[in-house]
Amino acid sequence: MNKTSLLEYYTRRAVEYDEIYEKPERQRDLVILRDRVRKILEGHRILEVACGTGYWTALLSKVCPSVVATDMSPEVLEVARCKSRGSGLVRFVVADAFHLDDVDGDFTAGFAGFWWSHVPKELLQSFLAAFHRRLQPGATICFVDNQYVEGSSTPLSHTDERGNSYQRRRLKDGTEFCVVKNFPTQSELVSCVAPWTTVAEVKELQYYWTLSYRLDISG
Repeated sequence: MNKTSLLEYYTRRAVEYDEIYEKPERQRDLVILRDRVRKILEGHRILEVACGTGYWTALLSKVCPSVVATDMSPEVLEVARCKSRGSGLVRFVVADAFHLDDVDGDFTAGFAGFWWSHVPKELLQSFLAAFHRRLQPGATICFVDNQYVEGSSTPLSHTDERGNSYQRRRLKDGTEFCVVKNFPTQSELVSCVAPWTTVAEVKELQYYWTLSYRLDISG
């Protein structure tokens, strides 16, 4: 799935996206996950990549002095803007996650929620390089994403020659999309960020994982 079709999928899904956070079996994990993200990023000036409908933007705006939330879809950003309306701490910017050089700001931390899994494996290093360039040396970085859980996660449809896995996603209007959705192991996550940090911490819950590290190597 290319970036254009992924953009179309999330643009069309925007009005129903947050229903994923309402799954009953995931509520305990979400409480832990929200608390973990707050503790990692509290007090930082945040660059958020692929903010989507702003679920995590709203949380960060309560504990951080500033948040610049980016996404490629203006329609999705409008949904996110409504969640943080009244907060002067958040600025929304249309931007490609792979091309962040024009995003203004002085950032002490970076965050991306449920984006890593949509980046094809062969493009991960390019994305990380672009992300890290916009952050201060010593910045704190946090990613959160899904674990694959049989019976709760959308089943995988196939795997391509580069090892990327895919899901078939159906919207309420019946439209179907084939979406890249990777489920990296703990060792894969640590290996991917090794060029930029000496210590990376991965914590796993039943339905989610977090990866956090300090940007202390130029890469």
